[in-house]
Amino acid sequence: MPTLTRTFASALLLSLTATTAVAAQLTALETRWLNAAAPVLDYARTLKLPIDIIVQPRAGPNDVPLAMGFADGRCKLVLSMRGNPNAETILAEVAEERRDVLIEAMAAHEVGHCWRYAQGNWHALPAGFTEVGQEIAANPELLALSKQMRETRREEGFSDLVALAWTQQRHPDQYAHVAGWLRKVRDDQPTSHGSHDTRPWLRLAPCGSAFIAGAGPFEQATLLWRKGLVKHE
Repeated sequence: MPTLTRTFASALLLSLTATTAVAAQLTALETRWLNAAAPVLDYARTLKLPIDIIVQPRAGPNDVPLAMGFADGRCKLVLSMRGNPNAETILAEVAEERRDVLIEAMAAHEVGHCWRYAQGNWHALPAGFTEVGQEIAANPELLALSKQMRETRREEGFSDLVALAWTQQRHPDQYAHVAGWLRKVRDDQPTSHGSHDTRPWLRLAPCGSAFIAGAGPFEQATLLWRKGLVKHE
């Protein structure tokens, strides 16, 4: 995979616009997504989050257009656009002029994952929370899969709230648009994707006033996320 090793968007985008050789390596779709994500990645830079941007030369069969991975203590924001039909269809029903704010929200979601990872809290419950109840299964692999699903679902719930908190701070007039689109995405997922069913958390933020003013998006998301853990876990 060709790796764009810049850790923040402003330098990356400067390279794209100023260096023909670098710009030629990216498609128009990739460039648009990176430009739309730039405010989020610039904010991540101010927090010194360790993010590298990776552009895959060809997407795998199950790849989503934008995802966050982790390797060697760093976060990897991966664009899988080439040969990925979902990259073209994910926003197909959205008016052209309203797509960038959704891409920005998706980037905020992924950076929310990086923030959790950088804090050393990935897949961990916050202080004061413990899992209750006991699952029983003859196959220990099923128990492990169930635990993994719960942990993933919590992380997805947190990052969906980050996307909404970011939108409320930067584009409050677009909050209903972003929140509605995100709810539809989660509603349309097959039941087999329970690890990404974040609707209990989304219901806590029907409007931007759900987030406490004056805090950063990660802190705002954390407060609602904890509330969701109390109510739904």
